[in-house]
Amino acid sequence: MKGIILAGGTGTRLYPLTSALSKQLLPVYDKPMIYYPLSTLMLGGVRDFLVISTPTDLPLFRKVLGDGAELGLRISYAEQPLAAGIADAFRVGAEFVGPDPVSLILGDNIFHSPELPDVLARSMKDVDGCTLFGHTVADPRPYGVVEKAPDGSVLGIEEKPSRPRGSEIATGLYVYSNDVVETAHRITPSARGELEITDVNRVYLAQGRARLHSLGPGSTWLDAGTYDGLLDAARFVREQQSAGGRIACLEEIALRMGYIDAAACYSLGKKHKNSGYGRYVMEISSNTDWGRLTYVAQ
Repeated sequence: MKGIILAGGTGTRLYPLTSALSKQLLPVYDKPMIYYPLSTLMLGGVRDFLVISTPTDLPLFRKVLGDGAELGLRISYAEQPLAAGIADAFRVGAEFVGPDPVSLILGDNIFHSPELPDVLARSMKDVDGCTLFGHTVADPRPYGVVEKAPDGSVLGIEEKPSRPRGSEIATGLYVYSNDVVETAHRITPSARGELEITDVNRVYLAQGRARLHSLGPGSTWLDAGTYDGLLDAARFVREQQSAGGRIACLEEIALRMGYIDAAACYSLGKKHKNSGYGRYVMEISSNTDWGRLTYVAQ
């Protein structure tokens, strides 16, 4: 399974915060925003990533994440010069995807649930078609709204409706079989000239190959791409971490997933020992019982 993190665009909803910095590099409490979508896919077992962003911002993402080797990952990068829609990620990343299934996550989406690792692991096995991850929100109008039958099956997806037929939306996390690259090349751009992910999903829906996993009431989904969303995300992370543990600690996840050993994890934490984050990484890697520690799963 390959993983694509779409971190492009101009961040207009967050101007002037984004006048000089990509929104996916803005802080969400104690980490850059990009840590959160990366950690989500890591928990699903993904180790091979493509980060897509603008030519201006890509050097900064490389500085923050590197090639992923220290975490037992492979991280590569691709340019998206202009905002061309979410589905354009599959055109930009066609060579990266190759013959494999692929998961796509938006760089400003934050997920939290103790069940998330198991849910993702199941969704990423034997992929045929697409899997969407739904979440109920107070105001679904800015999103793709999912219309469901009484049995929970997907009847339709409506993009940014003025009068939504429900309150469950398709979040910015998707899992696709390999033919999504071909599908993305076949869809017609919208009136804005963008390739809409809803149009891709509708193709699978018409084929009877679209599934929806509704994230339950114990799950949290946050869109950190607005002023209030960014503040809510920071508050949420702070509150959760006040009980101990870390959300989206890449080093801890790599350790627990078996991508790196305890010594390597400790070394990564030691580089930043003057920060609470670095000391936390050193602490969890030093604990001989780390495999059974209770932690907050991103």
